[in-house]
Amino acid sequence: MFGSRRPSVVSAIGLALVALVILWLIGNFIKDPTDFLNVFFIGMTNGAVYGLVALGYTIVYGILQLINFAHGDVFALSGLVAYTVLFTVFGVSGATSTTVSILAIVAALLLTMPFFAFVNAMIERIAYRRLRRAPRLAPLITAVGVSFIVQNVSLYFYGVGFVSASELLPRTPMFEFGDVRYGWNKAFVLIVTIPTLVLLTWFVRQTRQGKGMRAVAQDQEASAMMGIDVNRTISVAFALAGGLAAVGGMLFLLQFNMRYDTGFELGLIAFTAAVLGGIGNLTGAVLGAAIIGFIQAFNEGLTWYTPGSDWTRSIVFGILIAILVFRPEGLLGERTPEGA
Repeated sequence: MFGSRRPSVVSAIGLALVALVILWLIGNFIKDPTDFLNVFFIGMTNGAVYGLVALGYTIVYGILQLINFAHGDVFALSGLVAYTVLFTVFGVSGATSTTVSILAIVAALLLTMPFFAFVNAMIERIAYRRLRRAPRLAPLITAVGVSFIVQNVSLYFYGVGFVSASELLPRTPMFEFGDVRYGWNKAFVLIVTIPTLVLLTWFVRQTRQGKGMRAVAQDQEASAMMGIDVNRTISVAFALAGGLAAVGGMLFLLQFNMRYDTGFELGLIAFTAAVLGGIGNLTGAVLGAAIIGFIQAFNEGLTWYTPGSDWTRSIVFGILIAILVFRPEGLLGERTPEGA
């Protein structure tokens, strides 16, 4: 009898926590609507960046059930390389015109995306491919090792200093009403992210290679029997994740300071977002990233009964623990026999 009542108790606790958060948000909105909306737009922008990184985790996990811990470090290295391309190769600066800066950013993306797609595919080919049939602990430990290797490559070439390209985009408002403003520098993130997500969705759902990825994710052996090149398909998945990491690295560089270990924390946040939405589910990864982005922004930007920035990490990973307790498959994930 006790066992049959447990799910309802757990559900009630989860709903009570959600209700408290909603009441807290309503209270902050009533107290200062302008501040609330400005913080909301910050959370939307941050969530878009997290979403690009979270998609890399969820694509790889969906096809291999592998948590690629090196993904966050590839993201950080891509941002640092993008900085070199922008300021050393193209020679832009804060004094460069907006048009030239945007053209340089687009050109840098066209260079870094295929490069890091190749890098990520090579990581799969060298580090992970021979471990597919090994016990799960082996690829997991390997992923941690690759993460340290990529991080130390970044440290060797770029040192411990922070870099940023936030001065390249104008901070003039894209729109404003009253004291609520949304600058072009933040809007640029959505301008890049939304088409990227649309193209990714089209690729996975409509193209032959994308359908092959979905088939391999369901059953590798059956896919091979049907004539699908499993190795190539998995390499394409890693290449997609690397390309998304490069886009995320560029956008993060345009908003914040970045250095060799930036990918560690942001990678954990993005992984939390992927788990929150349902790891292996593309829409879930984006939803989870948006939620994490809003929670982080609200915690650090609102003032009414807000824990403050010192608690951001604890709150984010507390959410991860809560999701694993109350809904292990995530918001949009499906319960599998392994996780049932």
